[in-house]
Amino acid sequence: MTTDTATRLSEDQIAELLTQLATQVAYPQRSPVLRTPEDVGLDYEEVTFPSADGIPLEAWYIPCEGSDKLVIANHPLNFNRYGYPSHLERWQAFGAAGGNTFEVDYMADYRILHDAGYHVLTYDFRNQGQSGQANGGLGGQGFMARDVVGSLLFARSDPRTRGLTIGLFSRCQGANASMYAMHRQPEQFDDVRCMVAPQPLSVHATLARALEAMGIPDRLAQLEREIQLVSGLTREVTTPIPAAASVRVPTFLYQVRDDLMTTPDDVQTIFDAIPIAEKRLMWIEGTTARWDGYLEFQRNPEPMLAWFAEHMG
Repeated sequence: MTTDTATRLSEDQIAELLTQLATQVAYPQRSPVLRTPEDVGLDYEEVTFPSADGIPLEAWYIPCEGSDKLVIANHPLNFNRYGYPSHLERWQAFGAAGGNTFEVDYMADYRILHDAGYHVLTYDFRNQGQSGQANGGLGGQGFMARDVVGSLLFARSDPRTRGLTIGLFSRCQGANASMYAMHRQPEQFDDVRCMVAPQPLSVHATLARALEAMGIPDRLAQLEREIQLVSGLTREVTTPIPAAASVRVPTFLYQVRDDLMTTPDDVQTIFDAIPIAEKRLMWIEGTTARWDGYLEFQRNPEPMLAWFAEHMG
């Protein structure tokens, strides 16, 4: 939508557009699990475990014989443990405005982690992938934080993973949820050695970019109010910035600098809010597509593997 088009919209049309946007933000859409670790030659087990509040979460456990280290992988919003089928028309609308119309397939990530000597546990958040429905389908990092805690409780109690050294690979909404869980239940992270957290995101930052592209940049406060009306979610619980102050595990963030779906300032602010010395922020250059950040690990895994190796022993 161009600015000229936006100026021809009535107030009623703008209000309807904002309600649609608010609903998309507040209620994640399920996407299909199209691939499995078997596609890259990995043995794996289908497992189910409860979130901290009892919601059933569907997961894959990928064992690595002889290893004493486990990476728990958390996925972005609207994605699932497989990734996201942006190459298929039905799911292209999400992210298409930023040029993100290519598939994100995480199987290569799991292959790399396995070959580097890590067991992997990866699961679908509530209301996404094949996991259970909860909270009327409502999203939000506060609810998903319970899923992060559930994965840790499972890892500590299941005979296959009990006693393993734990690291987190928490992408986007997974990073937000991990930070929020650290804020609410810091004791659950006492034995977590580190976190690799690509592309955490404040909802207000991506909404501001979207409204700018639509030619109505002055409607952010109105849109945030609409999100509250359709979901009860406010800015305080749709950004990881306040929760980042509770991060105490060594954390490595990376981000597409020119990502059309957010701004560098938002990610820099999240990073700056983390109050520990053991942190790193790496910028990905030469692209404006956010999905390139989600694929960075399989294209350039060395910095992240070095972080895991340094902190997981």
